[in-house]
Amino acid sequence: MKHHALHLQKLLQTNAWFSRSGIHRPGLAWLMSICFLLCGSQLLPAADDEMIAEVQPKLVKIFGAGGLRNLYSYNTGFLISSEGHIATIWNHVLDQNAVTVILHDGRRYEGKVLGAEPGLDLAIVKIDETQLEHFEIGDPSSGSPFPLAAPGTRIVAFSNMFKVATGDEPVSVIQGVIAARTKLPTRRGAYESSFPGEVYVIDAITNNPGAGGGIVTTVDGRLLGMIGKEVKNADLNTWVNYAIPISHLQQAMTEIMTGNFRSSKNTDDDKKPAGQVPLFHSTDFGIVMLPNVVPRTPAYVDRILPGSAAEVAGLKPNDLILFVGDELIQSCGEFLDQIGRLESGGKVKLIVRRENVLITTELPIPRKSRPPAKPLR
Repeated sequence: MKHHALHLQKLLQTNAWFSRSGIHRPGLAWLMSICFLLCGSQLLPAADDEMIAEVQPKLVKIFGAGGLRNLYSYNTGFLISSEGHIATIWNHVLDQNAVTVILHDGRRYEGKVLGAEPGLDLAIVKIDETQLEHFEIGDPSSGSPFPLAAPGTRIVAFSNMFKVATGDEPVSVIQGVIAARTKLPTRRGAYESSFPGEVYVIDAITNNPGAGGGIVTTVDGRLLGMIGKEVKNADLNTWVNYAIPISHLQQAMTEIMTGNFRSSKNTDDDKKPAGQVPLFHSTDFGIVMLPNVVPRTPAYVDRILPGSAAEVAGLKPNDLILFVGDELIQSCGEFLDQIGRLESGGKVKLIVRRENVLITTELPIPRKSRPPAKPLR
């Protein structure tokens, strides 16, 4: 069964390659794909059961916030220390005080978010346990042990996509190829990704619900990257399967674990005068958000005021606000905070998700005089 599944996957990948290469006759593409499998598939190295069994104990399943308006409530993570430090994707699943972490053998723990760097889509979760199998991430000051892999490298992706594993079941395994190393377009309307660096683009369907925070390895089990968020190109209506190279995450991982990390997201906050009164509220633009009744409520629009700038811009109830300008928004509180920091005049760009489509819009910023700062006590 495993070999049939692997052959089918190779068939699909090969057929996709022919299609991308301009061969659009399905019969010819499939025929050439089958010939490739019969004649050449044995030339491609594949992961073996021993390697997979060695990697699986280093993966965890994470369950947290979600379930609201089609937001899934699960992630994947991987252990990076024997003391229970777990690297995972930074998203809404971690938007609560504690998450549930399940090890490969079914043991359950309460996990606390130790720190995060939203600019890298990275978070570190800690559980109270020792002597755990893990990936060694090394000391970044002594040079990275994670050289970048070249396009064409065979990879294996591990993740709890679609919440297949909820107890001691192993996470899902997919094999594929690194198709390219490139930066995702930084224009926020094209991709919902806050990561600015170079990523591995994977020729395999790796980025599924719950897969974020999983890993990509070589066929011999060497750690290469962390699977990113689900990313869709709004212009082309296509999904992108990618992973963030560990070499880009290594320093932040080490600093968060040792307590020496300061998120780049706090830089702008440090420049704001103490006691500054917010100049704007979302209703100044005609946006009424969901009641902020739980920690880090997702930034969903509850309703749009008639005749408002938001209505003219085409915003609708149930839109999920992802970015204000270039700032990633993880909650209603963050959205209201960013709106309150706007300066009078000009325009503000919003990126929202409507169902499975990313939409970019701009709203005019009203002209207001900033009230005096509140006195400090």
